[in-house]
Amino acid sequence: MIPNQWYPILQTGDIKRDRPTGVRRMGEELVLWRDLGGTLVCQSARCPHKGANIAEGRLKGNTVECPYHGFRYNAEGTCKVVPALGANARIPQSLQLKTYPVREQHGLVWLWWGEAREQLPEIELPHELVGNPRPHETISWTRPVHYTRYIESLLEFYHVTFVHRDHWTNNIDYTFMYGTARNLWMDGRERYLAANKIVNHEVVVDGTTIRSTFDQCEEANPANSSHFNLIYQAPGLTHVKTGLLEITTWLTPIDDENTLAIMRLYEYPQLRTMVPIKPLRPWVLRASLLMEKLVQDPQDVGIMLRQEPKVSERGVNKFIAVDEMNAKFLQMRDRLKAEADADAEAHAEAPAETAPAAAPETPVTQTSTTPPAINGNGSKGAHGARRKRTGAAADREDGLTKARS
Repeated sequence: MIPNQWYPILQTGDIKRDRPTGVRRMGEELVLWRDLGGTLVCQSARCPHKGANIAEGRLKGNTVECPYHGFRYNAEGTCKVVPALGANARIPQSLQLKTYPVREQHGLVWLWWGEAREQLPEIELPHELVGNPRPHETISWTRPVHYTRYIESLLEFYHVTFVHRDHWTNNIDYTFMYGTARNLWMDGRERYLAANKIVNHEVVVDGTTIRSTFDQCEEANPANSSHFNLIYQAPGLTHVKTGLLEITTWLTPIDDENTLAIMRLYEYPQLRTMVPIKPLRPWVLRASLLMEKLVQDPQDVGIMLRQEPKVSERGVNKFIAVDEMNAKFLQMRDRLKAEADADAEAHAEAPAETAPAAAPETPVTQTSTTPPAINGNGSKGAHGARRKRTGAAADREDGLTKARS
């Protein structure tokens, strides 16, 4: 897991209004709830008294109540009521929940996982997503795989020819995405399976964003080709656009063995013609997402479950030239983790009187969902400098050793 990052942990609509919502993210049990003003609160879910899960409790005014003994905690994590001690009792200060900064943007709930800061960075998405005018639908699910392997599978598409070739539902994609009118769209599967050579691939690194473009074509018939645009943004966003298809997927660690996938499918431009009744179009997208959840994604996961090692890291596998985006992802992951470790070490060595606020394990005052002001640097500096690195230049600059096929 990469510290000092915003992670999407739920869709906003997943938060219950009348009771706490419990999730496991980043290896921690969390409870989310809204106070009477509607402000979202995210806290550690284990009651410090005897370890009960507070997500199974109830909301009481501006507090959340433990289901075991009725201890109540406010938005700052302070215990305000201990029924067994009476109304005027002195409550031990050790009865404290950790409170995490959260924001609600882009239809998602974002958790800040890292050191406490007076001003947290903005939640920034690639411009391809922010300026995307297409309507969309979103779905989420969990899988028992490490998030690094999951991300890898979405940063290249030459596996698709071999993994997604036999299930009958894939023929729907073949027909609409690869079939030709000359053959009444019945040649989609043949054309799709024949196009598995990657050409014209290029990778560009821009701060914490990696973009890749390439063509996947039939070697004997280069005209049978599909163009792909892929995006990775740390810590776990992937985006693909090819032909009619455009999908964003966020991969967030539940723990070291499980991953949350939040997938957003954008409306096909031709859908307005195919389905002129507007209220029906979201159902088409939802059906497509359900197909992905129940058919295509399990096909990928079936492979990932048997991969070794379970966690992808630099040097554990032998990449080929067209895996450059995968290699850049692992390099960026190592770099961001090293930067977070360096920050933590610097803060630990700082004199007590000038030491910054503690890491997220120490309770943090809950802020509103309105993003705080950001300094004028925005995303500049080490995380925002624009660099274009491809081919041999990328090898020299990043130390990437690529096997040439």
